Amino acid sequence: MNYKTYIPTENLNPYVRFFWSLDNSMEIAPLQSFRAMADGCPGIIFQHTDDGCFYQKEKALPQIFLYGQSTKFTELTLKGKMNAIGIYLHPSSLKLIFGLNPEELTDSCLDVNELCKKTGFSLLEQLNDAKTVKQRIEILSAFLFLHIKANDFNKNEVMAYALSAIMRSGGNIILRDLQEQLQMSERTFERKFKEYVGITPKLFTRICRFQSSLNQIRNNTFEKLSDIAFENDYSDQSHFIRSFREFAGFSPNQYQNFSKEVVENLSQLKK
Repeated sequence: MNYKTYIPTENLNPYVRFFWSLDNSMEIAPLQSFRAMADGCPGIIFQHTDDGCFYQKEKALPQIFLYGQSTKFTELTLKGKMNAIGIYLHPSSLKLIFGLNPEELTDSCLDVNELCKKTGFSLLEQLNDAKTVKQRIEILSAFLFLHIKANDFNKNEVMAYALSAIMRSGGNIILRDLQEQLQMSERTFERKFKEYVGITPKLFTRICRFQSSLNQIRNNTFEKLSDIAFENDYSDQSHFIRSFREFAGFSPNQYQNFSKEVVENLSQLKK
């Protein structure tokens, strides 16, 4: 499969991590199984359904959909060939770009055409007519800009600071210390963070810690699994393995042995 990433324009940097494209023009099996791992970020996927389509629980996903935070791994099935473009957004971008309540999209997705009805932006038609990946990225960028300008939500600097602190630490942070630094009660901090990101700070911290350990395995920067558990502040190796399985859908050893990632945090499963 041909996977590429693309850097967003500078004025989209606060909202978009990167764009990506994925295609496979070769003949593949009628059904392919994939597993999406929890990564702490929402996103958008456009799939050219003339070639193939993703299914979840035997239900076809929309041609272009916006998905929210994932609290666990997700099983997907591809019927046909792969021809897709996606956007990896920053954790708070559902609120900052679209003014959405991110909690409503946690472990769920939304047909982007519903958003287009509010602006009259013919997104799907333009994407289907576009001939190149570059053109589609330009169309998606224009769509994002339109919503950013129309959204009157002001960035919550306090929650942005908390989010950044958790991510910089790789999830190895004491939330009680962060709450005290921000002069917030635990209940207030949790409520405001969920309004900003879509999940609790505790869960987001756990996902960041999982992602940190996952990167060590990807980059082979460890000698044994117990080293990863220790460096990422898990109480022991069994705790690390349970957490990894919760967010990835398989154990660290299974991930090493048979996972083939085709997009960041999307793994093609071995038959």
